[in-house]
Amino acid sequence: METPYDWITVAIFAGLIVLFMQRSTNEQSDQDNILHYLAPSVGCMATNYFGNEAMEGEGSHLIALILLAATVGYIVVVLKPFNFSKKS
Repeated sequence: METPYDWITVAIFAGLIVLFMQRSTNEQSDQDNILHYLAPSVGCMATNYFGNEAMEGEGSHLIALILLAATVGYIVVVLKPFNFSKKS
């Protein structure tokens, strides 16, 4: 855990774990499949890899930042971790 990419991707991955565990104990867990969590997990891995390569001067931070944005975007759009349902 030496670079900011390490900390950011581990924090996102930990959030994915918490989201999965919360939803797997919910009775209405029909919406999620464990395969839905594969893409953001691989996104965290790729972001960390390219980010660490960029920190060593062998790559571009732009690739890592694009992967990070795509990973967070997937989580927000597909997994929908925030419950914005209207309360009546």
